[in-house]
Amino acid sequence: MARIIESSSPLGTQLTADQKQSFAEHGTIHFPGFITRETVAEIWRAIETVQEKWIGEGREKVNGVPIKYGNDVDGKRIVQRFAFANQHSPVLAEFLKDPRFETLLGFVGPNARLGINEKDGLVVNHYVNTDASKFTQMGWHTDSVRDIFLGKKILPMLNVGIHLDDQDPRNGGLRLLPGTHKQNMWNMLFRKKNFLDNEPDEREVAFNIKAGDLTVHDGRCWHRVERSVLTGEASRRRVMYIPIIAGKYTPKSEKSPTPFYHRFQHLVK
Repeated sequence: MARIIESSSPLGTQLTADQKQSFAEHGTIHFPGFITRETVAEIWRAIETVQEKWIGEGREKVNGVPIKYGNDVDGKRIVQRFAFANQHSPVLAEFLKDPRFETLLGFVGPNARLGINEKDGLVVNHYVNTDASKFTQMGWHTDSVRDIFLGKKILPMLNVGIHLDDQDPRNGGLRLLPGTHKQNMWNMLFRKKNFLDNEPDEREVAFNIKAGDLTVHDGRCWHRVERSVLTGEASRRRVMYIPIIAGKYTPKSEKSPTPFYHRFQHLVK
């Protein structure tokens, strides 16, 4: 069993010295109780509305990013990876205006911003472990590899996760190699096989997450999502991710091409 990384004090309007120090050391931080379970339920209803619309339209991409479809425990077709969900729901767009997201920019610096219209916008990952599911785990990777694929300079980027389910780490979930945000370029590229390696690492940490918690990790850190040992409803894990980025503003639109790295999306199952 991976070591459980301890949660921080709750996120307020300013980062504390301890929070800054912990993030600088580990490249990740876990804030408990960011939103209530009532808010979680409201957010999920909004996501289901987007899902119903996209399935009804037969939509395949959002701003050039492929939508990942699969099947739920009852066989019903569902979206298992949403991109730019905030652009298709006023509830989700309003949620991202929470001033505490602005507090998180302090981990990067004065030029940081929430990537609501960049990268993949607000991503929703819906993992469920069934025979028909297309999304049960995600292999080791760094988020920075995307910039490498696109021939861009690696700039500061954080991934902010808002978790919508309790996640007992004994049943799978987020794993991360702390401190790897400080690694050199060689290790960022070749420490592991991006998205292909799924094996546990003796140095990895896990997160004991409750619905409504928030996690942040540096995009240069190696991390993965372990498949649940459970099946059906007990295996369900839903999490939203929004990036914090810096550098040139590069919004996407419905005219945006599909990024090259999405050709490998079939490897994530």
